[in-house]
Amino acid sequence: MDPQPSTSQKDVDVFLSPRKKRVRKAFTVTEKVMIRNAYKYVKNEISAQLEAFEVVEENECMGKVADILGITSRSVCNVLKEVNKGAPPTPPKKTGPKRSFKDKIDEFTFSAIRRIVHQFFYRNEPPTIAKILQVMNDDPEMPKISKDTLRKFLMHINFKFVARSRKSTLIDRYDIITWRQRYLRSICQFRREGRHIYYQDETWINAGHTVKKTWVDKKVTSSRQAFLEGLTTGLKNPSGKGKRFIISHIGSEEGFLKEGLMIFEAKKNCEDYHDEMNAVCFEEWFAAVLPKLRPNSIVVMDNAPYHSRKLETAPKMSWKKAAIQYWLLNKNIHYEPDMVKATLLELIPHNESFNKCAVDEMAAQHGITVLRLPPYHCELNPIELIWAQIKGHVARNNKTFKLTDVRNLFQEGIKKITATEWSKCVSHVVKEEEKMSRLDVLIDNITHIYNKCYRK
Repeated sequence: MDPQPSTSQKDVDVFLSPRKKRVRKAFTVTEKVMIRNAYKYVKNEISAQLEAFEVVEENECMGKVADILGITSRSVCNVLKEVNKGAPPTPPKKTGPKRSFKDKIDEFTFSAIRRIVHQFFYRNEPPTIAKILQVMNDDPEMPKISKDTLRKFLMHINFKFVARSRKSTLIDRYDIITWRQRYLRSICQFRREGRHIYYQDETWINAGHTVKKTWVDKKVTSSRQAFLEGLTTGLKNPSGKGKRFIISHIGSEEGFLKEGLMIFEAKKNCEDYHDEMNAVCFEEWFAAVLPKLRPNSIVVMDNAPYHSRKLETAPKMSWKKAAIQYWLLNKNIHYEPDMVKATLLELIPHNESFNKCAVDEMAAQHGITVLRLPPYHCELNPIELIWAQIKGHVARNNKTFKLTDVRNLFQEGIKKITATEWSKCVSHVVKEEEKMSRLDVLIDNITHIYNKCYRK
């Protein structure tokens, strides 16, 4: 028996199994070394069988190595290019879970996109994907995305695409329009009644939070030159975003509520800071804040899941039939054993206490009303403008990029926000509310124009 395996075509055809489709993933260092050694062995075997004047065909060698290892010739070629550079093979880069398009954009960017679309409405101009994308590309602060991604964004923030013959336009979903109009009517009524309005929101800040742009000396090209001329190479940049604080606060035209700040260090390394907060944490903080609020006041907050935990969840079609029957039995609601799930769900009343949110009930016990913003309408919350001012203070003064120092800077920024600043931000939001109240009329006008075009 030969001590070494033969590489003749006959032996290859006899002993090799059919090539299996390999899962697409990066080669490890061990696999790269194995491919290189196999290539050297095959090349030496073929060279021994050739005459002195003949040259080994690299493509032939790579093809046989590919057949032996069950991979493609292209993969063999790529690995050989890497190992032939002289450096040791590099391990594959570690990749985390694949993020969806929603994880790459924060809520503020979603709101900015919504405002861009609404600017077209204000001008009575039909918005299209191309027009919106052009406005985003002209703004250096907005992310650069493709048309398909923008279309997904718009659908995610509850826009829909309505076709009108040869024309089309983007409009809010009808339930969002209804929600917005209900909110605007309610907030105006509360102001007429003279009820005190508080605004609540959460935000985050990283240890590496700093200004995005700064002055740079282009003549300093190296650290050696800077040392010889007694200069520096410029500002030191943070190595990354670093750890993060999650913050919740509440305020009104009179300023931030005293002892209303909640700030804690995030434990998860996730894109969305909302994943750090939960209903237990928020409700515990809210319970401590409620006694400090004025009686008969209003608390405006967004629609985060931890703001809207139901006291009791009503059965859904996704429930098992036995679970629905058990729920009805506990509510003393009679049902027939042979009823299907759809019929059982029709027996559920729609005005029971399980439709109430825990936060609303907590506030009601103190004579306070919770008013929720429409989805992705953070421009109607003045505390968003306050957050921008505080984060700007941190960015301009963050020198160490340490979490403790960032916390101190954030608290300094809060102290700098006076009642005058809050009053200005609330006045700005009131103007936005007035513009929003006319939005549906403008959308109706756009729809009327398209109907008129369609009749022609």
